[in-house]
Amino acid sequence: MNVALVSVGDELLSGDTVNTNAAWLGEQLTDRGANVERATTVPDREADIARVVNEYAAEYDAVVVTGGLGPTHDDLTIEGVAAAVGRDVETNEAVLQWLATEGGYQREDLTDGTADLPAGARPLHNTEGVAPGCVVENVYVLPGVPAEMKAMFEQVEGDFEGETSHVAFVVVDEPESALIDRFEELQERFGVIVGSYPGDHVRVKIQSPDEEAVDEAAAWLHENADVL
Repeated sequence: MNVALVSVGDELLSGDTVNTNAAWLGEQLTDRGANVERATTVPDREADIARVVNEYAAEYDAVVVTGGLGPTHDDLTIEGVAAAVGRDVETNEAVLQWLATEGGYQREDLTDGTADLPAGARPLHNTEGVAPGCVVENVYVLPGVPAEMKAMFEQVEGDFEGETSHVAFVVVDEPESALIDRFEELQERFGVIVGSYPGDHVRVKIQSPDEEAVDEAAAWLHENADVL
């Protein structure tokens, strides 16, 4: 299952807020066997949201959008997603009922637009806040507030499945450039995916659906590199 992530928010692009949601979702989805192929950040502009979501919805099995939910002037994700999938935005009665019965809100006290979703969308209730998310076609819309996003993701995590991948990390005390030949040999000999992350040392990630191949590749690297 190939997935694209779309993060919405001017504050992410300006650096005022660190985009921890994309990293957390990437880890969660990968752990479930899904392949995260794209992670894109867009501003709080309906046209940008619509364009990117429309493109990714056609290209990937699922698109997960975070941020920009709510009734304020810069919360434009619902409108953008609705435009991307060719649907109108309408008040969702199930959301209003849930907010009244489970959320403890009076309908008349809710700001106009709080329960607006794309027509026909499946609502995702916000157990940690107010603004709902939704699923419409293959697009999953979640809040930007991390606690709200994580709680809502639990409602849909079962939708994301793929081939479970096994991973091993090996820390090597050699320059990354000196390891190129051994990375190639790891891939050819064991059929694994190899990633390398330089820093004070090189952190080598070995990955495969075959757990035995991962273990054998990691053992081989331990024998053929200056491992810490």
